[in-house]
Order: sequence, then C-alpha cells, then structure tokens
Amino acid sequence: MLPKQEVVAMLLAGGQGSRLGVLTKSLAKPAVPYGGKYRIIDFPLSNCVNSGIECVGVLTQYQPLELNEYIGNGQPWDLDSTSAGVRVLPPFQRSRKSDWYKGTANAIYQNIPYIERYNPEYVIVLSGDHIYKMDYSKMIAFHKEKKADCTIAEIEVPMEEACRFGILNTNGDGSIYEFDEKPKQPRSNQASMGIYVFTWSKLRKYLEADEADPKSSNDFGKDVLPAMLNAGERMFAYPFEGYWKDVGTIDSLWESNMDLLNPKIPLDLSEEKWKIYCRNPVMPPHYISKDAKVQNSLIAEGGNVCGTVDFAVLFSGVYIAPGAVVRDSIIMPNTRIEEGAVVQYAIVAENCVIGKNTVVGRRPEDMENKDDWGVAVIGDGCVIPPDTVVPPKAMIDREQLGKEVGNNARK
Repeated sequence: MLPKQEVVAMLLAGGQGSRLGVLTKSLAKPAVPYGGKYRIIDFPLSNCVNSGIECVGVLTQYQPLELNEYIGNGQPWDLDSTSAGVRVLPPFQRSRKSDWYKGTANAIYQNIPYIERYNPEYVIVLSGDHIYKMDYSKMIAFHKEKKADCTIAEIEVPMEEACRFGILNTNGDGSIYEFDEKPKQPRSNQASMGIYVFTWSKLRKYLEADEADPKSSNDFGKDVLPAMLNAGERMFAYPFEGYWKDVGTIDSLWESNMDLLNPKIPLDLSEEKWKIYCRNPVMPPHYISKDAKVQNSLIAEGGNVCGTVDFAVLFSGVYIAPGAVVRDSIIMPNTRIEEGAVVQYAIVAENCVIGKNTVVGRRPEDMENKDDWGVAVIGDGCVIPPDTVVPPKAMIDREQLGKEVGNNARK
C-alpha cells in the first residue's frame, strides 16, 4: 500500500476526437496543440497541481503514443513523485481477454486497483479536452460541506446549446433532482462540465453494479449518474463562473485560441498564482524582422516572422516568409508559410508547408453565401503546392492531398 492520498484524480484522455477531423487522425484529442505553446491536457494537469492534488491517473486509449511521450514522468507539472505523481493508464489484458475502455465509467472501473493503492476518501473525475482554470480544492470542500456522495461542476450555457450537454435541474440548496444527458428539449441551461467529485466508497459500489449490468453503456452521464439519482444519493451541483470551453469541434478550438487575443475574455495565461505548465520545446526566442507587420498575436519561441501577422496564434518554430499574410488563424509547431501565401480563418497543423502564393481560407465578409463559410483545416505534415486555393471548410490531410487540393487549384 502506498501512502494514503485523500484525493485521487482520474483524467479521461482516451477520446478519439472525431469532430476535430484531420487534426486527430493520428493524435489523441488531449494532445492537440493549443494557445501557442500548450497542449489541451496541460489545463487539467495544471489545475490538479495548483489545487494540491498529487496523484493523477491519465486514462489513454486512442492514438496514445504522442500523448504518452508528452506526459512522460510528469516533471513539467511537478507530478514526478515516486509515491504519487502522474501515471498513464492504458487499457490492459484482464482474465485472458483484451478489454478496451467501453465507456467513461468502465474506464474508471478497470482502474479500481490503481485507485485502491492510495486508499482515497474522494475521487475526482476529469476530462482531458476542456480549456479552463479551476481550483478543484474548493469543489472538494463544497462536496465535504454538503456531505455529498457526488458533486457535479456545472456552468450556464446558452439555451440553444444546452442539448449538447448533460443538463442538471436543482433545488434551492444546489441539490440535484434531475439529470438529463443531451436532452432534445432541455428544461434548463445548467450544463454539466464533465467534472465529478465522488466519495470513493460510494462510487466503487456503483461502478461494480454498472459493470454487472449487461444493458449498461458503462457511461457516467447515461448510466452511473442517473442510477445514483434514482437511488436517492446525495448529489449536488457546484456552480462555476469562470472561462470554460469544450474544444471538441473545429469551430470551438479556433474560437478558444482566438479568445486568448481578446482582453475581455477572462482566461489569463500570464496569471502568476495559477500558472499553466507545459513541456518546453527548448527553442531560441522568436524573431520578428524589421519589415514584418505584427499586431494582436501570440508568437511562441523559435518563431521567425518576416511577413504580416494579425490576430493569429503562432506556435514554436513557425516561419512566416516575406510577403506572406496570416490573419485570424492558428499555425501549429514547425510549419512554414511561404512567400506570397495568404492564410485566413484557418488552422494549419504541425510540420506543414504552405506553398508560395497559395490561399488558405477566406474572410466571411468576402463570401457571397455566408453558409459556405467555415474554418479551413490543413492536417499534420501536409505540403500544399504553390498557387493553390484551399476554400473555407476544407479539411486536407496527406492521404487526400492530391485529390482535394487538385480540385481547388488555380487554373
């Protein structure tokens, strides 16, 4: 038995992220680059450290190689303790059969032996694909104060978006009397953030019952939480009022990066008392040439800017050639934008080359039909030939590069 931990965090990081298209074709969603120097998983990991949680299990499954390498021994987040720290927990063979994680609840169930090593009082279940800063210790204190069996972090969302979330309905004291997973006609806009604090002895009982039910989909939102509610367990909603973004779609990922350039958005990455930690690429300072034009942008280390950059997020090792223009876009690590290229309202993944005089994306105000507009996406490692037009909403990856780009090439 390892030293007792009052709280164990279980971070669900195995999602396929299919709505991110070519960006997650060979990359787990929590490993997607964000904000110029981070990856999405840096936010829940940093929240754990800043909240005083020392024991974090990261449950991986889909395309785990790069994510596993990135987490490593947990040193960038000060989670490299020999007795606690961060542990990557992939599915493993049990009883002569190979068990993939069948759902969020099953993923935790399969790792009961890991949790039991620390004999915790509480388990906090987190998602690996949200951007936010949150002090989990305050949520845990709320859970204790309410003598709750389960506490769900909730945030108000626009009513028209409520059908995308698990929706809570609560009494005046915050106790939950109804939970509806992605309802077609939501009765409130109190949305679950996918952050749960459980009293471990209670959660273990429900995980075991859920696993024994052949009809269950082994999911927290669809199965475990409704079962606890129907049984009359003490369940409370913990209100959260800060910045929170589910970056599971192209539009939300683009918007959340652009939010970093908006002074009215309350997500401050320079906040000294609540740092977001990450693995450093170890590159020299960025360089901006005397002829470059740069405004309202984030430029990471190793960047080399000789063109025009406006309202953009440039990651480490990005090169913007003389005469190139990048606006309202995200350019991920080690990508080159060559002379005369114009990139607007786009996400360009890692290790790409955008050829000379190529046009990627368009501004919405330049579109005759606004319904045809959308963020253009270039997948990892693509080399876009010179004089190519990549239209709005296009998703280009290496396998379909010839067909997709060829159909949109300039005559």
